[in-house]
Amino acid sequence: MKKPSSKIREEIGRLQEQLRQAETREAERIGRLALKAGLGEVEVEDAELVTALAEIAARFRKGAGRNSRQTGAPVPAGAPSGPGGEA
Repeated sequence: MKKPSSKIREEIGRLQEQLRQAETREAERIGRLALKAGLGEVEVEDAELVTALAEIAARFRKGAGRNSRQTGAPVPAGAPSGPGGEA
């Protein structure tokens, strides 16, 4: 049996709220990590920073994520140096 449009709208509203909450959690996490890495003190244009972050995201999507830590890469001051992400 098909759902009436009012029920579908209610479901869409609930899903949109869930999406907003998930995006807020993700933004807060990324923001905390960016501050730990010192990005809060760097003067850079937003567009340039977005480009650099997109490059980082692409690198991690290609398999250099949580479980395959690269060796020899320097760790910025204040950034967590061991496995486990944020401290």
